[in-house]
Amino acid sequence: MNSPMPIDLIEVRNRYIPIPKDTHKGRQGHALVIGGSYGKIGAITLASRAALQTGCGLVTAFVPKCGYQIVQISNPEVMVVTDKNEKHLSNIQFELTPNAIGIGPGLGQDPVTQKAFYDFLVMQERPLVIDADALNILALNPQWFALLPPESILTPHLKELERLIGKWQHEEEKISKARAFAQQYHLILVLKGAPSQILFANYFYENTTGNPALATAGSGDVLTGMITSLLAQSYSPMDAAIIGVYLHGLTADIALPHTGYQSFIASTICHYLGKAFLFLEKGNENGIVLP
Repeated sequence: MNSPMPIDLIEVRNRYIPIPKDTHKGRQGHALVIGGSYGKIGAITLASRAALQTGCGLVTAFVPKCGYQIVQISNPEVMVVTDKNEKHLSNIQFELTPNAIGIGPGLGQDPVTQKAFYDFLVMQERPLVIDADALNILALNPQWFALLPPESILTPHLKELERLIGKWQHEEEKISKARAFAQQYHLILVLKGAPSQILFANYFYENTTGNPALATAGSGDVLTGMITSLLAQSYSPMDAAIIGVYLHGLTADIALPHTGYQSFIASTICHYLGKAFLFLEKGNENGIVLP
C-alpha cells in the first residue's frame, strides 16, 4: 500500500482561493442540501448552517414538510423548499438551479424515499456530495452506483463504507477495496475516521487535523455541508474534499483548549469555522494557537 500524502496547511493553502474583495452573494455560489425526515431534521439543519458558514452565498434546504419551521427558525439565512410529504421525502423536485448539491443527512430509508432518490440520480449530471442514508440506500441498491455522476464525493464512516465495499480484515485490504470501488465508478471517497482519508483515481491522502472531539453526533452532517459549499464556490471536487476535511478537523484543534473533548458538539464545528479560515489564511498572526 502506498503511503498517503498528507493533507496539511501547505497542501490546503495551495488549493485555497481567497474571497475576492468585489464579490457578492450571487458569485459565492448556491448550495442545495437535501435530506431530513421526521425526527432527523437536525441533520439537514446542521448541514445547511455549515454550508453558509463555509462561505457559500446562498443555501437552500430541501426537506419534508415537518422540517420547514425547524430549519427556517434555526437558520434564518437558509432558504427552505419542502416536499409534499409530511414526514419523509417522496419527490425530489425543485425549480432552482444550484451550483452544487449535497444529499443524505437525516434522509431515512423509507421505500418512497428510495424511489425518489433513484429518480433524482437519473436526472443528475454534475458531481454530488453523498452522505449518510443516501449512502445506505446505494448500498441496498448497488446497481445504482452506475448512475452517480463522475467525481461525485461520497463521505462514509467506517460502517457505511463496509456496506458499500464489504468487510475487510486489515487496513491495507480496506484501502485496496475502497480504491478499487472509487476507480470503478470514478468517485472521490472521503473515508471519515481517525484520521480521515481521501481516495480518488491513484491519489491517496490522509488528513493531519482533528482529534477525538469530532466523534460526536452530527459531525459528518456538518462536513457534508462544508464540502457542498466549497463545491458550489467553484472548487473542483477534489479540492472541495481536501479543503473541507482539513478545515473540519482544524475547528476541533482550535476549539479543544476552550471546550475539552466532552462538550464539543457538531454545532461547535460551525462556531469555530471562522477561526479555522483565519488560521488557513494567516496562521498564528490572528492569535490562534493550536494545542
